Amino acid sequence: MTPLLLTPGPLTTDPAVRRAMLDDWGSRDPAFIALTAELRRRLLDVANGGETHVAVPIQGSGTYALEAAAGTLLGADDRLLVLINGAYGERMAAIATRLGRAVETLRWDENEPVDATVVAARLAADPAITHVALVHVETTTGLLNPLEEVARVVADAGRLLIVDAMASFGALPIDLSTLPVAAILASSNKCLEGTPGLGFALIDRAVLEGCAGQSASMSLDLHAQWRGFEANGQWRFTPPVQVVAALVEALRRLEAEGGSTARLARYTANLATLLRGTDALGLDLYLDRPFQAPIIATFRSPDRFDFTTFYDALAAAGFVIYPGKLTKAESFRIGCIGAIGPADFDRLVTAMRSALAAATQG
Repeated sequence: MTPLLLTPGPLTTDPAVRRAMLDDWGSRDPAFIALTAELRRRLLDVANGGETHVAVPIQGSGTYALEAAAGTLLGADDRLLVLINGAYGERMAAIATRLGRAVETLRWDENEPVDATVVAARLAADPAITHVALVHVETTTGLLNPLEEVARVVADAGRLLIVDAMASFGALPIDLSTLPVAAILASSNKCLEGTPGLGFALIDRAVLEGCAGQSASMSLDLHAQWRGFEANGQWRFTPPVQVVAALVEALRRLEAEGGSTARLARYTANLATLLRGTDALGLDLYLDRPFQAPIIATFRSPDRFDFTTFYDALAAAGFVIYPGKLTKAESFRIGCIGAIGPADFDRLVTAMRSALAAATQG
């Protein structure tokens, strides 16, 4: 039995998406060039960014896209302020630091959203800051950060905002026609419900035009890759052709489902079903519910809880979950995204009842 992946990505994909990977493609062939063009157009369509932004896909996981963006968009004289309330904010700061960029941080507890008023005050106090980085949904916990509020204060301060939207793009609303964001970074294998192996950046065209030669990397230079796409529609280096094909099919299915609004509704129903069940089981959600995004939920481990026993029992029943990533509490995580629906979560809750009993014996 193939298990359901209740994780933040890789995740359970639709059979049609998997079937799209069965064909071989020549990366310089006109058919694949057309497929790449469709990919780039559809990514922009998801965020209504076609008038202002350009789509630059890149080989690798979402972290590759983060590193490519930091290396391409941040110059030697720039200073990045990273807003951190979890492991993925810490990762953004670590990437920029490793690249030799000037980095400052603002931190909140893992169960607290970023406060836009604090960001505004910091920007007013430090005119040397040129860019701000925010994780939209922090998958350490599943916390939803206030993207629109942060974007407004960053724009009002005349700075540029870079958004890690790995766990939100394709489900939560992002409208680049009204939202002042320099770059949105995401990957194929989360809310878009594609397969792993592709990151991408949606970058303000005017911003990217000024970034020629800024990247010290040959393969992670988003400006150079964008110019390549504009010149001949081709990838500069061998692309993961089957992953591209799968993502295009996933984007077609997103459109057929009703777009991000419909996908968010399904994920919200998944979370509601899960929480009804975990409430009945006596499990505690880590976050206050107003801060919980319908992407991944973190639960506090019960007393005398053995995660390995719990994990193995659920895996045997056909469900794969994630361990916790908190720094201050023992926890585990259950994803609500992927080609799954509320009925799958009803079955999960049934399996959790016996798995929990086995994991808390003694």
